Amino acid sequence: MPEQPRHLRSDYRHFHPLDTRWHDNDIYGHINNVTYYGYFDSAINTYLIRQGGLDIHGGEVVGFVVSSSCEYFAPIAFPDAIEVGLRVARVGNSSVQYELAIFRQGELQACAVGKVVHVFVEREHNRATPIPSRLRQALEALLLEES
Repeated sequence: MPEQPRHLRSDYRHFHPLDTRWHDNDIYGHINNVTYYGYFDSAINTYLIRQGGLDIHGGEVVGFVVSSSCEYFAPIAFPDAIEVGLRVARVGNSSVQYELAIFRQGELQACAVGKVVHVFVEREHNRATPIPSRLRQALEALLLEES
């Protein structure tokens, strides 16, 4: 069996702290897989609001998730304190691909990693639109360095 790829804290540009909640646990006693996507959404959108000026209630542009995935390596459970690592793999004209990782607070290796693709659209017409400059700057600040 091939060795699990390492996903390390040092590979990520920004961290969003979260506490797991009692209702996040499933019947097996760990965080349910679908909940990880909520953690990803919270990390991404908090960053976009605070750093990129995204107005989720009245702005002309919104980001729609068009693709997402997650791989799980180690379970987390309530009452774990976690941090969502966030970086950007690619910024296009109207889309961005995020890479995320879930870390237990203070741990170096990820418990789970995911990818999310946003397409930015005009709220009124639901058509793809170029990423506004302030948002683009915030996204580019998280871009991976090319090897």
